[in-house]
Amino acid sequence: MRDRDTTQPVVEQRGKDTCRRDRPHRPADARRAVERAVTECPGPHGAAACDAGALSDAVLVASELTTNAILHGGGITDFRVDVVGPRVRPGVRLSVSDRSHDLPVAVPATDDRGRRRLGGRGWPIVCRLSREVRVADLPSGGKCITVVVPLS
Repeated sequence: MRDRDTTQPVVEQRGKDTCRRDRPHRPADARRAVERAVTECPGPHGAAACDAGALSDAVLVASELTTNAILHGGGITDFRVDVVGPRVRPGVRLSVSDRSHDLPVAVPATDDRGRRRLGGRGWPIVCRLSREVRVADLPSGGKCITVVVPLS
């Protein structure tokens, strides 16, 4: 994937405390980017305040969104992470763009014959752990999913 194949992000980044990272190529890259954003972005005491469970939730959501973009969306075209509201309702805002216009769906755990299905649990996890979820079509094609995962 080349730079000319990327789309413009839906979420504009503003201010000095925004932690934008390079586009991840694997879910592990996204997880590390979230960890860096939370530990490096300024908060009341020099870093965004959150407990280990909240950080774990944000890392899991980043992993699910990037995995879905790779498996179902034709690849990651843009990735943004920043810490929002460091004092009141702090959270991690994640934006993941891909090439597909298809909306994410939750599929039942079993098929019509009662057999267990593999996968299909990521989107419900994302929705359950995020306080805001937005899916937007991009003018140049594809979509951007933006979520805010609470840090407290």
